[in-house]
Amino acid sequence: MTGPKGGYYKAELGEPHKFDPTFRGPVHNRGCTDVLCCVIFVIVILGYIVLGTVAWMHGDARKVVYPTDSYGQFCGQQGTPNANKAILFYFNILQCANPTVLINLQCPTTQLCVSKCPDRFATYIDMQLNYRRNKSYWDYYKQFCKPSFDNPDKSVSLVLQDEDCPSMIVPSRPFLQRCFPDFITRNGTLTVANKTSFKDGHGKTRSVVDLRDAANGITSLLDAKEVGVKIFEDYASSWFWILIGLVISMLVSLIFILLLRFTAGVLFWMVIFGVIVAVGYGIWHCYWEYSSLKGKPSSDITISDIGFQTDFRVYLQLTQTWLIFMISLAVIEAIIILVLIFLRNRVRIAIALLKEGSKAIGCLMSTLFYPIITFLLLALCIAYWAVTAVFLASSGDAVYKVMSTRPDCKYTNLTCDPKTFSQSNVTKLCPASQCTFAFYGGESLYHRYIFVLQLCNLLVFLWLVNFTIALGQCTLAGAFASYYWALRKPEDIPPSPLASSFGRALRYHTGSLAFGALILSIVQFIRIILEYLDHKLKGAHNAFTRFLLCCLKCCFWCLEHFIKFMNRNAYIMISIYGKNFCASARDAFFLLMRNVMRVAVLDKVTDFLLFLGKLLISGSVGVLAFFFFTRQIPVIQEEVPSLNYYWVPLLTVIFGSYMIAHGFFNVYAMCVDTLFLCFLLDLEKNDGSATRPYYMASSLRAILNKKNKRPEEKKKRRKQKKEQPNKRH
Repeated sequence: MTGPKGGYYKAELGEPHKFDPTFRGPVHNRGCTDVLCCVIFVIVILGYIVLGTVAWMHGDARKVVYPTDSYGQFCGQQGTPNANKAILFYFNILQCANPTVLINLQCPTTQLCVSKCPDRFATYIDMQLNYRRNKSYWDYYKQFCKPSFDNPDKSVSLVLQDEDCPSMIVPSRPFLQRCFPDFITRNGTLTVANKTSFKDGHGKTRSVVDLRDAANGITSLLDAKEVGVKIFEDYASSWFWILIGLVISMLVSLIFILLLRFTAGVLFWMVIFGVIVAVGYGIWHCYWEYSSLKGKPSSDITISDIGFQTDFRVYLQLTQTWLIFMISLAVIEAIIILVLIFLRNRVRIAIALLKEGSKAIGCLMSTLFYPIITFLLLALCIAYWAVTAVFLASSGDAVYKVMSTRPDCKYTNLTCDPKTFSQSNVTKLCPASQCTFAFYGGESLYHRYIFVLQLCNLLVFLWLVNFTIALGQCTLAGAFASYYWALRKPEDIPPSPLASSFGRALRYHTGSLAFGALILSIVQFIRIILEYLDHKLKGAHNAFTRFLLCCLKCCFWCLEHFIKFMNRNAYIMISIYGKNFCASARDAFFLLMRNVMRVAVLDKVTDFLLFLGKLLISGSVGVLAFFFFTRQIPVIQEEVPSLNYYWVPLLTVIFGSYMIAHGFFNVYAMCVDTLFLCFLLDLEKNDGSATRPYYMASSLRAILNKKNKRPEEKKKRRKQKKEQPNKRH
C-alpha cells in the first residue's frame, strides 16, 4: 500500500514503515536470512553425498553396461570365465516375442555369453549327423553350448530337454552386445544369409519371417545403428565448422543485445504496424468474400443448420462464416488500437527499460558470461544424479524368475534358484520353462527402500537444480541493481558488482534461495508423479479418474509457472534489500500488484522482442549454414566437408544458435526485470528533490515528466523568494 506522500508501506510487527529514504542501492550491511532452511539445505546435501556413497558401495555400474547371462554373470567381465565372451547369445530366439523382451533379459530361453555370433545356419541334429564324419562340426557348434557340456553323442531329446545346447543357430551379428539375426532385404524379400527358410532343430522348416516376428523391430534398430554411424562421421568431419557457426551466433547475440538500445522501439513499432496492416487486410478480405457470396443461392444457410462437417471448406461457402471472421478481426483490431492509445505511455516505458537494459549490459559485460557458471553447476548436478540413479538401480544380488512360453504356467514370474531348478516340480508341471536371471535386488532394508531412495534422489536433484538457477538470478539481479542505483552512470557503479553480488548471495542468502527453490521443487516433483500416473493410466477406461488427473496436471502447471514468476521477483528484492524470502516475496507481490498494467505491458513487450531476437539469430545463422553446407557459397565452396547428411550439422547449428541466444537473452531478461522493479521502487520512494533524487534514466524521467531538482536551482529559488518582498516595498 502507498502512504499519503506516495511512499511504500510494509507491515512489520503491526506497524507501517516507509522504505528507508536514505536508500542508495543494494544494502551492504546484511544479516543471514532463513538460517533454518540454510541448515536443512546443508544437511540434505551431506545426506545426498552419503546416499551417493552408499549407492556406490552397493551398486555396480557393470550391471548396466554389460549384458548378463541366465546365471547372472557379466559378459566380457575381466577376471571371470566370460572375460573374452562379451556378446550375449539366445538359445532359441523364436521364443522371444519382441526386442523389448530381449533387451530387458526376460526372454524365456537360456542366455549364454559367447565370443562371437554364429555365421551359418545349423541344427543340433545336423551337427550330430556330420560329426561322425568330421569332428570340426562339433568344435564349431559347442562354442554356443554350455561350457560344461562336451558330449556330442548325448541324445538330441535329452540335450534339448536339459538345455545343454541350442536346437539351432542362425547367422547373426552383434547389436547392443547381443546376437540378433542378420536380416537383409534382397529385391523386396527378407533373407538371412541369402536364405528365406531354415530348420528349427525340431524337424520343422520355418520361414525367415518367423525370425523377424520373434525379433520384431530389430531391423529398424540395426538401420538406426547404421544411420548413427553416418551421423557420427558427419560430426567428426564438420565439428570445426559447427563451432564456427556457434561462435558467430554468440557474437550476433551480443551485438543484438547491445543494439537494442537503438532498435528496440523501431522493432516494436514496425511489428505492431505490420500486425495492424495484416489484420486490416484480413477484415477487407472477409468483407470481399462476404459480398461475393451474399447474392448466391444456399449461401445464407446458418452454421447451426448444416451442423458439424469434417470438410472445413463447406463452412467457407457460407456468408455467416465470413461475417463472423470479419467481426472477430475487427474486434481484435479495435483492441490493439485502443491498447496503443490508452497504454502508449506504458509501452514507451517498457521500450525505454529495454534500451536501459542494453546500456546496463554494456557497462557490465561480465554478466553475459555468468551463464557458463550456471551451466557447469547444472552439469555437475545432472551427472551426480545420473550416476547415483544408476548405482541405486544396480544395487543388490541377482534375482531369478521362472520364464515359460506356456500361458497357463502358474509359476511364471515366481523367484527360483537356478542350481536346484532342474530338480523342482516346476519343470514337470511347466515343460520348457527356464529359471532365468531377471534383475538385481534383495530382501534387506536397503533393498526394500530402493524405490524410495530413487524418489529422494530425484527430489534433491530438483532442489539443487532450482537452487543453482536461483543463485544465478539473485547474483545477476544484485549486479544490475548496483547499476540502477548509481546516480552517475558508470562513475558511481561499485567495483566488481557481479563478484560482490555473488558473494553476498552465497554468504547471506543461501537459506532464502534454498527456501524458494524447495517450494518450486516440490511442485515439480508432484508434476512428475502426476505425469507418471497419467502414463500408467493411459489404458484405463475410468473417465472421471482421467479427468481429475488432467485437472490436477493443469493446476500444478499453472502453479509452477506462478511460483517461478514470484521466485524470480523475490530474488530481485532479496538482492536489493537483503530480507528473508517470505518478506521479499510479499514486498515484490504487492509492488507488482500496485503496477499491474505496467507489469503486463513490460512482460509482453520483453517476451515478444526477445522471442523475435531468438528467431532472427537462429534463423539467420541457420540460413548461412544451409548455404555453406549445401556448397552454395562460391568463395569457400572447396572448404565444405563431404557429408552423408547435410542436415546433421545444419540442425546442430540452428539448435545450438537458439540455445546460445536463449542463454544471452535470459541474462538480458533478468536485467530488464531488475531495472523494472528498481524503477517502481524509485518512483515510490523518491520525489526528485535534492535529498531524494530519481535514479532512473533521463529518458524514463522525460516520459513521466519527472525532473531532478539541483541544489543550485533550489538556492536560486530561495534567493528569488527573499528578493521579491523587498522589490514590492
